[in-house]
Amino acid sequence: EKRTVAQIEKNGYPDWIYMNAAKIFQGIHTEKSEDKMQVRYGDNSEAPMMPFKDEHSKRVSYELAFNTLKYQDLLEEILLDSHTYPCYSIPDELTSLLVVMLYDLQDRKFRKRKIFAEEELVAEVQEVGNYLYRYMTKLAAALARCRIKYDALSIEYFVPETVCKQEQRASTLPLWFWVNTLKISLEDVIRDLEMKGFTKVESVSDFDHYTYAVDQHCHDVLVFPSSLKEELLNLDLFADCKLLLQ
Repeated sequence: EKRTVAQIEKNGYPDWIYMNAAKIFQGIHTEKSEDKMQVRYGDNSEAPMMPFKDEHSKRVSYELAFNTLKYQDLLEEILLDSHTYPCYSIPDELTSLLVVMLYDLQDRKFRKRKIFAEEELVAEVQEVGNYLYRYMTKLAAALARCRIKYDALSIEYFVPETVCKQEQRASTLPLWFWVNTLKISLEDVIRDLEMKGFTKVESVSDFDHYTYAVDQHCHDVLVFPSSLKEELLNLDLFADCKLLLQ
C-alpha cells in the first residue's frame, strides 16, 4: 500500500487522498472579504477525514493541500476565466475538492488520471473529476491566458513572496529523522544506511551530501542534509516507518 501511492502519483492519487487533501485545504484556505469573494467554499465540517493508511499517504495528502493553498488565487482565476465556476451541479461544500483536483490536474499537464482496478472509488471525487475532464481544454486555455497576462514562465510566479521566502529558508534546514525503535535498532539503521553509501560525520557542519549525524541530545535521532529529502523519503526505512521524519 505504501509503495502503491508512491508509484501512482504521476498518474494521480487514490480517491481518498483527494478527499483528505480537500478536507485539509478547507481548514487552511485563505478566506476573502465578502466584496472580493468570487469562489465560495461551503461548510464541509460534517465530512469526516478518511483514515490515513500510512505515513507516506498522510504526507502526500498534506502536500497536496498545501500546494493547492500556495496557488489558490491562480486556481480560482482559472476556474472563473474558463467559466467552469460557478458550477451548479457541484455544491459549495465540494469547492475545496474542486480546487484541489484542479491543482493536481494542471500539475499533470491536464492528463486524465489512471484508475486502478483495486482502488476504492469515492462518488464525490468521481463526480468532480468527470466535471473537470469535460472542461479540460478551457481550463488549460485559461491557465495559458493567466501566464500571458502576468508574463509568467511557470506557475511558480504566482506563489506569494512570503511563501517563497519561507520555502527558501526551509529548504536549507537539515532533516531530522526519529529511529522507530519499536521496529528497528539504531545500529541496524546505521548498518542499512552505510550499505547504501552513507557516511557518518560528527556534526551538521561536516555534511557533504551522502552523510548523516547522530543528534547530540537525542541518540535515536539522525540528522541529514536537506538536499537528500526526496532520496530519504524513497528509502525502505522510511516506507516501512522505521525512520520517521520529524
